[in-house]
Amino acid sequence: MRSAEIRKAFLDFFESKGHKIVPSAPIVVKNDPTLMFINSGMAPFKDIFLGNQPIKYARVADTQKCLRVSGKHNDLEEVGVDTYHHTMFEMLGNWSFGDYFKKDALTWSWELLTEVYKLDKDRLYVTVFEGDDKEGLAFDQESYDLWKGLIGDESRILRGNKKDNFWEMGDTGPCGPCSEIHIDLRSDEERKKLDGKDLVNASHPQVIEIWNNVFMEFERKADKSLVKLPKQHVDTGMGFERLCVAIQKKTSNYDTDVFQPIIQQIGALTNKQYGKDEKIDIAMRVVADHIRAITFTIADGQMLSNTGAGYVIRRILRRAVRYYYTYLDCDTPLLYKLVNVLCTEMGDFFPEIVKQKEFIETVIKEEENSFLKTLSNGIRRFATIEEEMGKTNSKTVAGAVAFELFDTYGFPLDLTRLMASEKGYAIDEAGFDKEMTAQKDRARNAQATEQGDWVNVEADTKTDFVGYDYDEADAHVVKYRSVKQKDKELFQVVLDKTPFYAESGGQIGDTGYLDFGGEKIDVLDTKKENDLIVHWVKKLPAKPEGKVHAKINERRRNDIRKNHSATHLLQSALRTVLGNHVQQKGSLVHPDYLRFDFAHFAKLSDEEIAKVEQIVNDRIMENIVLDEKRNVPIKEAEKLGATMLFGEKYGEFVRVITFDEKFSRELCGGTHVRSTGEIGLFKIVSESSISAGVRRIEAVTGRKALEYVDAKVNELNQITELFKGAKNVVQSVKNLQEQSAQLQKENEQLQDKLVSGLIKQYAEKVEAKGNVKLLTAKVGEVSSADALRKLGIGLVNEAKDGYVFLLSTTANGKQVVHLRVAPSLGIKAGDLLKELSTTIKGGGPADFVQASAGSVSEVDELSAKLKAKFSN
Repeated sequence: MRSAEIRKAFLDFFESKGHKIVPSAPIVVKNDPTLMFINSGMAPFKDIFLGNQPIKYARVADTQKCLRVSGKHNDLEEVGVDTYHHTMFEMLGNWSFGDYFKKDALTWSWELLTEVYKLDKDRLYVTVFEGDDKEGLAFDQESYDLWKGLIGDESRILRGNKKDNFWEMGDTGPCGPCSEIHIDLRSDEERKKLDGKDLVNASHPQVIEIWNNVFMEFERKADKSLVKLPKQHVDTGMGFERLCVAIQKKTSNYDTDVFQPIIQQIGALTNKQYGKDEKIDIAMRVVADHIRAITFTIADGQMLSNTGAGYVIRRILRRAVRYYYTYLDCDTPLLYKLVNVLCTEMGDFFPEIVKQKEFIETVIKEEENSFLKTLSNGIRRFATIEEEMGKTNSKTVAGAVAFELFDTYGFPLDLTRLMASEKGYAIDEAGFDKEMTAQKDRARNAQATEQGDWVNVEADTKTDFVGYDYDEADAHVVKYRSVKQKDKELFQVVLDKTPFYAESGGQIGDTGYLDFGGEKIDVLDTKKENDLIVHWVKKLPAKPEGKVHAKINERRRNDIRKNHSATHLLQSALRTVLGNHVQQKGSLVHPDYLRFDFAHFAKLSDEEIAKVEQIVNDRIMENIVLDEKRNVPIKEAEKLGATMLFGEKYGEFVRVITFDEKFSRELCGGTHVRSTGEIGLFKIVSESSISAGVRRIEAVTGRKALEYVDAKVNELNQITELFKGAKNVVQSVKNLQEQSAQLQKENEQLQDKLVSGLIKQYAEKVEAKGNVKLLTAKVGEVSSADALRKLGIGLVNEAKDGYVFLLSTTANGKQVVHLRVAPSLGIKAGDLLKELSTTIKGGGPADFVQASAGSVSEVDELSAKLKAKFSN
């Protein structure tokens, strides 16, 4: 079986068992503060397990894109080094939400593996939970008895401890005992020497877990206690890549057809062969794994950045670059060339990567080019570290220095270790760990949030959002909890009905107040946590039980509506002007402005911006009435041609927002104007690049647009007044610029003549100090850094060699310093400046430094130290 057939067989099998086959959720998580990426097959269903989301289907099966690179589930450092860990992987899963439990789950898993996939029963082992006295958890006798009936051979049924056989998603959340299935892929000779049961859960690369049946019975609370879930559920996960290894009879995930096409392409591009050298093999595995994670996260809408999920993906990309640069002798972008083969192999099942292929390639290539330059800079920095160590005869790279290479240049410790070992150096790894721990502590303290357990007031936790139709509503509190952030305590409140829109889809959350029988409490923000609408407040009412009147800030919401509807009109206008390749890559809908990020590969011209603006304002003036359709089947919305966002998780029923069916039709959950005329006016205030292939437009509407235009008109009137009422202000400004340029040119010519005259004058002031020609001088005759630099060059031409010159002047109210040192003296100008002054900072090549000082006294002190140094 090829991998595509293996995936299909799984889904077909569970469909025959009455399961609804659902698509993979986007790999990047939104609206869940506890997760950055989907890290397991169950993550998209967490709210169902907790009872926060209604059960649509009692039986579900899928293949879920997962990523494990941060937090508790972090496999990054093992990826490539071994043959079975991955960053991005597929998790095949079947789910029971309050329906079947242990008997059906275990029976079907055995049936699929042995009868459909034809795996050798003698190679399979299973584990069951042995219990835990501290937690008061009993031995899983039921699973043991079920396996005994299926397998017969009790020696293949192993007992596992809490670490191996009690599954928990995180510090809090649903959990329960699990029963794993392992397979022994070793040769018959090896199996005769040592029974496979002794290698289960022993990290043997060929005795691996392929399936885990988790029986969700409990919820882990913030206080670490366990409480029974309202219903019992089944959550199973089978690693797709490992399953392919077992079925295709390979010894490594990377030997299957999941990875081999990518590895063969890497070999062709780098002229390297897989399977000949361990270091080369590891590098190829790293690159083959990482390109999958990078491609799928970008396809799901995650851009590379310096924070959050975007930073994690950037780290993965840079790790891949470091490996191909170091071990595959490749110093030009490689990763982007692998996207095509990935599309060929996986595009049929995951069409999102094919549809965005060109965009994904552009983003990856740009990032590769950027990091290759950084990598080169880091290698040069290591060379200076070598020099510094040579001066002190040190053989150990300091921990702080190794951390600088990691933090500033992206060098992992293993790369620094490799470079150091080639020079016969060791690394102070304890010092590195200390620096790393300090950084993590700083980050953790900056983001420290402590959530209390929910206090349930009413049993039903589903919230009815009425904000599309009403600005206020009578409701009841369903539950609440405290949230401690740094030095302040806030509270989260969930209502059974609310007009407050929770931040999502780029639209920020509503503010307003909750009225508890005359006790008004301000709502500071409204956010979504999974499917819960959470109201953030500073305090709780005296009595949270009973009726509450919820009212939003109407004026603020109206401004948000205008900006959201204008965003839809803007996207359609951009497609009209630039082409249908324009895809939304992010947005922010704020009461004061809107921000729209979109895929496009060139800066917009003034004419294109004007045309986009005109189209949007034309639609506003047409006063197009909103056509809003709710609960539209997703298939019907697709037929209607509604614009959908990559990376969004859409349900079976969606909301369709239309402003003229021939112009703008999108899937959207946000709030909108009743007709476009309410927007009033649309004005673009900026257009810029935020990353490779992604542009950003910021715009204002309504009152803010009028304020913006008024400010610009007032500014123009002031300029006109300065030109004494000139009829053509633009031409007047051009004339002024031409005059300024001419005066600048004349001034530079005069400065050059002045400097030419000063060279001989200052050359005569040079003093011989041993073998050094020394000059320290305040050059009051010039008033620019450029003139000082030219004087320095002239003095060098006069002195020829053996010189040390310190020149200074006042330019634009600041003290400018120019230090030149002859290369023959073996001293770098920058090093000399650092040695003599801790306050004057500057830069330049080895033989001179241009710097700025805070005061004349700092320059005097530097001059005195320089004279003292070369007078001895």
